[in-house]
Amino acid sequence: MMKKKDQEKFKKILEDERTKIMQHLEELSSSAETDLAPSAAGDSVDIASLEINQANLSKIGKRETYLLKKIETALSKIAEGSYGECESCGEDINPARLMARPVAQLCIDCKTEQESQERRFNSRDAESNEDDDVFEDGDEV
Repeated sequence: MMKKKDQEKFKKILEDERTKIMQHLEELSSSAETDLAPSAAGDSVDIASLEINQANLSKIGKRETYLLKKIETALSKIAEGSYGECESCGEDINPARLMARPVAQLCIDCKTEQESQERRFNSRDAESNEDDDVFEDGDEV
């Protein structure tokens, strides 16, 4: 079980990160609104560039929103006293791992096993779809 002092340290780290993300999402939203404001008609290159920028802003926003949910989950765990426990095996997550990734939900052993299973699944899936002409976007959110 994590010491109260350590829980407070991680709570501060998570709250600071949450504040940064919320400010950035607000900036993205303002930027998107500005970009969408009616302006002089641009050529097709300007329009394509604007569409690419909007798609990138949307992708960044989705990733940050996902991270925000993970931060809220971690803060809830701190409140209930279960922060730092692996959701798979119940062992304590190494504090160094939590410093590197404060939203970590699995210890390094369980995370490694999860990624290994995902790779095995993805390689089997790739073999079965080898002849397909369509590729799925596999970006992690």
